[in-house]
Amino acid sequence: MMKLEACVYSHFTKCFRNTCNSESHKSSNSDKDSNDAETTPHAQSETAATVRRKPGGWKAISFVLANDTLERLATFGLLANFMVYLTREMHLDQVSASNIIYIWSGLTNFAPLLGAFVSDSYVGRFRAIAFGSFSLLLGMATLTMTAWLPKLHPPPCSSNQLKLGQCPRPSKAQLGFLSLGLGFLSVGTGGIRPCSIPFGVDQFDPNTKEGKKGIKSFFNWYYATFTVVLLITSTLVVYIQDKISWTLGFGIPTLLMCGSIVLLFIGVRIYVHAKPQGSMFASIAQVFVAAHKKRQLKLPDDKPIDGSKLYDPPVKDLLMQKLPLTNQIRFLNKAAIIVDNDLKPDGSPVNKWRLCSVQQVEELKCVIKTMPIWASAIVSFTAMSQQGTFSVSQALRLNRHLGQNFEIPAGSLIVISLLTIGIFLPIYDRLLVPALRKVTRDEGGITVLQRIGIGIVFSVLAMLVAGFIEKERRNMAKLHPHEPVSFIWLAPQLGLMGLCEAFSAIGLLEFFNREFPDHIRSVGNALLSCSFAGSSYLSSVVVTVVHRVTGTHRKPDWLTNDINAGRLDLFYFLLAGIGSLNFVYFLYCARRYHYKGTVHKEDDNNPYVNVELGSTTTA
Repeated sequence: MMKLEACVYSHFTKCFRNTCNSESHKSSNSDKDSNDAETTPHAQSETAATVRRKPGGWKAISFVLANDTLERLATFGLLANFMVYLTREMHLDQVSASNIIYIWSGLTNFAPLLGAFVSDSYVGRFRAIAFGSFSLLLGMATLTMTAWLPKLHPPPCSSNQLKLGQCPRPSKAQLGFLSLGLGFLSVGTGGIRPCSIPFGVDQFDPNTKEGKKGIKSFFNWYYATFTVVLLITSTLVVYIQDKISWTLGFGIPTLLMCGSIVLLFIGVRIYVHAKPQGSMFASIAQVFVAAHKKRQLKLPDDKPIDGSKLYDPPVKDLLMQKLPLTNQIRFLNKAAIIVDNDLKPDGSPVNKWRLCSVQQVEELKCVIKTMPIWASAIVSFTAMSQQGTFSVSQALRLNRHLGQNFEIPAGSLIVISLLTIGIFLPIYDRLLVPALRKVTRDEGGITVLQRIGIGIVFSVLAMLVAGFIEKERRNMAKLHPHEPVSFIWLAPQLGLMGLCEAFSAIGLLEFFNREFPDHIRSVGNALLSCSFAGSSYLSSVVVTVVHRVTGTHRKPDWLTNDINAGRLDLFYFLLAGIGSLNFVYFLYCARRYHYKGTVHKEDDNNPYVNVELGSTTTA
C-alpha cells in the first residue's frame, strides 16, 4: 500500500505549513534574462546546466503528474487485492500466497536502489521512467492474461472445496507465467520509483523564486494525486476485482498503464532532460579502496586531525553543502591524507582510487551512520506488512456488509489505515507540534529520532492489539460459527498500523533527507524502499519458520488455511515480542547517534560550521 510510494511522505507534513501557490512558472524573455544575470558559476558548469533552455515548468509537470497518477493506479490496483487473487483464483494456501507477496514486495522495493544507480550513472531519469513504464505494461498484461486465459490458472472450484483445501493447485507453468509478470512489475518499479519525483523537480529552476514555489507546489499535488489513487484502488478497483471480474479488474489498470505511457511521450519535447551526473557508489568504493591502501598511515589519537594535511578542495558546484571533517569512523579519513605524488600540478588527484576528498569521506560516513537506524526500521515495518496478508485473511472471516446488499471487499479494509493517516497528520502538524514546540524548543516538536521511536512503539502496540482481537474473534467464531463478528473489530489494529506508518515512515524520510548530503538524498528514498523490502523478507522468513515449527500431527500450525483452527493470535504476539527487542536496540543506537554537521560559506574568508540539533540526541 503506502509503502509503494513512501518517498512522498517527507514532504507531506510540510504541506500544512506551506500553502500551495497558484502562480505558474513564468516564461517571458525578461524572466530569462534576469535569471541568467543571477546565474552562479555552478549554474554555468556542464554538470549543473545540462540543458541550456528554461525549465518546462507546469506545462511539463501536467504530463509528469498524469503519467505518474495512471502508473500508480495500475500498480496499486494489482497490489491492493492480490492476496485474495492468489488464494481464491490461483488456489494457493495463505502461507504460500503471503510468501509470494513478501518476496515480490522485497524484490520490488530493492529494485529502486539499482534503478537509481543506472539512472544517475548511465541513462538519465526520462529513459529510466520510459523503460520502466514499458516493463510495467508487460507485467500488467501478463497478469491480466493469467486471469483471462483458462490455461494460465487452475480450473474453478466451489467455495466449500476452497475452504477444505480440495481445489487443484496451479501447475509449474502457471506459477512460472505468474512469476514472469511479477518480475516485469519489479523491473518497471525499479525504473520509475527512484526517478519520478526527481524528474518532476527537474522541470523547475530552483535558482528562481517561481521555481522554488513550483517545487513546493509540485510535492503538494504529488501527494494529493497519491491519496486519490490509494482511495480509488482500495475501493473501486478492489470491488471490480472481487465482485465483478478479475479479468476486468486487471484489464482496466493495464489500459491505464497504456494511457500513462502515451502521456509520458506526448510531453517529451517540453521536458528538461538532465544528463546523468554519476552515482555515489563509485565514490564509496574509491574511499574504501583509498583507505585500505593507506591503512599503514597513522592518525593522531589525542587531537582532531589537521585538515591541512588532507585533501579538502572546494565542493563541486553540484553540491549545496560542504561537510566538515569529523573523527567518527576515523579510519576512513586515511583516504584523504596527502602523501608524495598524490596531486597533479593543478591540484587534482593523480589517482582517485588512492586519494579522495574530505567531502567524499564524510558522505560515506553519513551513509554508514544511518545504517543502524535503518536496520531498526526493517523490524518495525513487519507490522505494516501484515495489512496486505493476514489482516486480509481475517477480513475474509468477518461480516463486511453495509446494509443488506453491499459487502465491503476484504482488500478494501486497508482504507481504515489510510483514513487514520489522513486524519492524524493535520492534527499532529496543526495542534500537537506547536504545543510540543513550546515545551521542547525543537522546531519539529520532537526530534526525528524520537518520532521514529514512537512509530516503533505503535508497531508493537498494533501487533499486541491484533493478537488480542484475533483471540477474541476466534473464540466468538467457535461459539457462534454462523454469526461472524463485524469488520469494525479490525479497526483498532489497522488504525495503529496507520499511526506506525505516520511516525516511522515519515520520520525516516525526514531523517534520511536531513542526514544525507543534498545530491544523494534520492539514495535515502531508495533506502526507505529497501527497509520495506527487508521487512517483507523478514516476514517471509518468520512465516515460513512458524509454519514449519508450530504444526504437529495432532494439531495444525499457527498459520493454517483455516484461521479458526490455527493460532494467528500467537503469531501476532511473536511479532510484538520481536518488535519490543527491536525498540531496545533502537534506543541504544539513537542515544549514540551524532547528527550531521554542515559548513556554510558566507564568503571565502568566513567559513563556519553548523551542527544540526547539536552533536547528539536521544530518542
